[in-house]
Amino acid sequence: MDRPVNQLPPNPDPSWRKPVGALAIIGIVTVWAVVVAGASAVVGGWHWTAQAVFYLVAGIAWIFPVRPMLGWMETGRFR
Repeated sequence: MDRPVNQLPPNPDPSWRKPVGALAIIGIVTVWAVVVAGASAVVGGWHWTAQAVFYLVAGIAWIFPVRPMLGWMETGRFR
């Protein structure tokens, strides 16, 4: 079975970027969760629909700083 022309063979040497990136992602998510949980005292006084919007946005927003980290883990470049 032939490999497609644009696909490189897998690198047999493990990359240090993957464990470092995984630890960084865990750190980012942990800090984000602490920040959002810390805001719960203020957010708890809001109307339930405003709370729902806040937690929906907060639950999705952590992806934006993590996304470049995933690319760096694979390629070694932040893009």
